[in-house]
Amino acid sequence: MAGNRQYDHEYKVQAVKLAKEIGQAKAAEELGVPRNTLYGRVHANRLGNLDLGAGSQTPQSAMTLNEELLRLRQQ
Repeated sequence: MAGNRQYDHEYKVQAVKLAKEIGQAKAAEELGVPRNTLYGRVHANRLGNLDLGAGSQTPQSAMTLNEELLRLRQQ
């Protein structure tokens, strides 16, 4: 059994992006990462606790942020 592995932030980001493209189970298998670890990172990303960097924003979240900005400017 392998010990605790340490992954850098970029590796985590790329793993989550891959999971979004091909599915979590398949990505975990291809990367050799425990499924629960990858599921946890995808969940953290959904909650906003793992920043994927530029280009990770969905159109819906971008629109919500834009609406909030307009509302604040009108105050």
